[in-house]
Amino acid sequence: MKRDKGDFRLRKEISQRRFILSAILTFIIIFAGWWVLCASGNVRELFLPSLIKVIGDIVAGAKNGSLWVNMGYSIFRITMGFLLSVAIGVPLGILAGSFKPLEAIIAPICEFIRYMPGPAFVPLVMVWCGIGEAAKITIVFLGCFFQLVLMIADDARSVSDDLLSSSYTLGTTRWTTVTKVLIPAMAPKMMLTLRMMIGWGWTYLTVAELVASSSGLGYSILKAQRFLHTESIFSGILVIGILGLITDRLFAFAIKKMFPWAE
Repeated sequence: MKRDKGDFRLRKEISQRRFILSAILTFIIIFAGWWVLCASGNVRELFLPSLIKVIGDIVAGAKNGSLWVNMGYSIFRITMGFLLSVAIGVPLGILAGSFKPLEAIIAPICEFIRYMPGPAFVPLVMVWCGIGEAAKITIVFLGCFFQLVLMIADDARSVSDDLLSSSYTLGTTRWTTVTKVLIPAMAPKMMLTLRMMIGWGWTYLTVAELVASSSGLGYSILKAQRFLHTESIFSGILVIGILGLITDRLFAFAIKKMFPWAE
């Protein structure tokens, strides 16, 4: 039987230094390709503005304060919507993953709603909540909540039955087993789930701000589209991507510090 050899052996680890250098090189290649396309003159600036113009637009927004104002609104909205979905979705997911009668009540409706297109809820949310902050927060909440419940339930079900049986053998009650055994055992996977879901939150935040807003990064993209300021569209997308990457890295750092044994 032949064995995989070399760097591309299945699941072979590489050094942290090499990982970081590879990631940086990927970004350099992408931005270099962007620069070459713009410099060649084969692509109109209306369709693909130069990287210098995009960076200049970000710098200009930082100087006049509009970037920080829009970032503040967007960060507030995603934080509130995401925390609300976590506060309600995590307990429901744990219950659905722990008790079959509750799973029969919670899981089917979540499975049904999660396949509905999120943007389709926007007009309905505007009818329910108006066009204020509550509407944007609600859209982020709806975008994260149903998927979060199902994923947390899967995390709860992944805990070994033998571990739960052992706790019963030691005389623990049902709720003590859930709070002292099941939740700590599923905590690393649960944090990974939350890390994934924050990405969904940024997506739905952008949808909310594109449709019903007068502030935020999504609104700045929509306003730039109206006036064909393509560099502002690209700068808004880049800023959202950077903020999303920062939140992802913060979650990764927290997971590493809280659960070093789960590496």
